[in-house]
Amino acid sequence: MSPVDAPLPAWQRWAPDVSGGVATFALGVVEVRGNVYADDRAAAYVIVLAVAVAVGLSRALPAAALGVAWFAGAVQVTSGAGAMLVEVLLAVVAFGCARWGSAATVWLSGLSMPLGALIAVLWLDSDLVYRALELAGVRLLAETAYRGGDWRVPASLLIFALLATPWLLGLALRFLDRARRSRDSQVVAEAERDQAEEIASLREDQARLARDVHDVVGHSLAVILAQAESAQYLPEADTEALRRTMANIATSARTSLQDVRQVLSSTDGRPAAGGQHGDLDALVEGVRASGHEVVSTEVGTPRPLPPELEVVAFRVLQEMLTNAIRHGRRDEPVLVERHWEGELRLEVRNVIGEQTVHEQETRPLATVDPAELAAQTGAGHGLDGMRRRLEAVGGRLDVRRREEPGGATFTATAWVPFRSGR
Repeated sequence: MSPVDAPLPAWQRWAPDVSGGVATFALGVVEVRGNVYADDRAAAYVIVLAVAVAVGLSRALPAAALGVAWFAGAVQVTSGAGAMLVEVLLAVVAFGCARWGSAATVWLSGLSMPLGALIAVLWLDSDLVYRALELAGVRLLAETAYRGGDWRVPASLLIFALLATPWLLGLALRFLDRARRSRDSQVVAEAERDQAEEIASLREDQARLARDVHDVVGHSLAVILAQAESAQYLPEADTEALRRTMANIATSARTSLQDVRQVLSSTDGRPAAGGQHGDLDALVEGVRASGHEVVSTEVGTPRPLPPELEVVAFRVLQEMLTNAIRHGRRDEPVLVERHWEGELRLEVRNVIGEQTVHEQETRPLATVDPAELAAQTGAGHGLDGMRRRLEAVGGRLDVRRREEPGGATFTATAWVPFRSGR
């Protein structure tokens, strides 16, 4: 950042610049008054003033300082005024242009140095150069100019060196500052990236925890509710059936509590009993115990799944059965199919209850608006959770609704690969 951009009062920002300009002007005035060779003192004072202004603007307004420096040179060439020692301070302008100027200012100042040296040796005569060099204490070059030797090449090189050295120094400091700011920006960017990754990880963990709790609690409550509703239709004298129903409710509630504790205490959210093949059977039996008729079909030879795929298969089938209990008709069976050919295919089909029947033709989930589908089934959050679980392991989900003579049916199909696709 340029020094002018620092959050300081205006007088503090300009104080060093004004002080430098005033000091330059004072030195120039002393030089003009003590230079017995100065023929055009008015032009000399204008040059001194221009140099002082250029020095004062070199930090805050380097482009303007470069323009004023060229104005001083033009006055000197057109008036025939001799070279002055105070003009050496134009090196400050060269430094300021390279250090704080824009890219255009840097290029223009770089081109100005050889051009200015060339103009100086072409327009100034040997007598003026001798006087200036004598004042500067460069005796050897002064004697060369006085005797009519080839003084132009060494003089131009000297002028160029006086300007190029501070210009290169300013350019080096410019690049060093840019490199430092680049490193600082990289550090900040890396810190922000790490923070974003941490936040994303926390949000993913929260979403996963919410899905697990939703699956566990939703399924258990659906089973408990179905069992409680079925108990209303038991004969009052059938106390044994009532006891069995209450025992089933207690078992479901106990299992749900254990699963919730496991989810809250586990880093990967696995169910308490694991997600093995036997647990899929337990899910089906739990729905049967709630009073729903379930027709389960298994095709192919069951095979063990990796732990993360066991969890996915368990949770997905759990959510499918939960939706069937919530939104299916109690007088129609829930059809459950498990295919173990190439990959595990889970399919649950049920007839939708009257409260969720809407007129709509059969179409895949990919073409159904999620909000619309959630409104029809009441299972928007669960469907999204199933889809995310399956996609995370390379699986997929298809949900279809069909209008059939016996009523609208809802079919959810999930494909779980035998190997994780992550």
